[in-house]
Amino acid sequence: MSTTTDTTNLPLAAGTWTIDPVHSAVTFSVRHLGLAKVRGRFNDFGGTLTVESSLAETVVAADIDLSSVDTNNADRDGHLQGSDFFDAATHPQMSFVSSGVSGSPDAYTLDGHLSINGTTKPVTLDVEFFGAETNPMDGTVRAGFAAAGSIARSDFGVSFEIPFGADKVAIGDKVNIELDIQLIAP
Repeated sequence: MSTTTDTTNLPLAAGTWTIDPVHSAVTFSVRHLGLAKVRGRFNDFGGTLTVESSLAETVVAADIDLSSVDTNNADRDGHLQGSDFFDAATHPQMSFVSSGVSGSPDAYTLDGHLSINGTTKPVTLDVEFFGAETNPMDGTVRAGFAAAGSIARSDFGVSFEIPFGADKVAIGDKVNIELDIQLIAP
């Protein structure tokens, strides 16, 4: 059963929807040696989508525990948590707060501010909406979204480099972000 409301131009009921972390994923990828992508995820995160009467008033907010980074390699995860990358001891969370949502149910754009390692920068994500349905197991209304974008890690003070070759570095500056999010209705 789809959920809509006449009080908003979003195809969702007004109120604060909460991320279901069990049915969601926050992932990233970055080039290693310029050859292949190393992929990772964060296992501890949360957030909300507060649907208001218009897109201009709608707000997305999320926090990610940087110590939950998981690249399927414990040594690499420890290095990422250290001062060369996230400095998770000093800045334990990455956060995002939207500054605007635009588009239509076919394609949304989410603008906001991402904070990593004590630095906040604007970020734009392309968002795909998959709809809203009632979960037959528990009767809750759920909505699904995917979002994607990229950042330059150097913009956030993450400038660890190991040069090799004439014009290459071991770890690319561009980090691709992919989110698969399921939200639970208010």
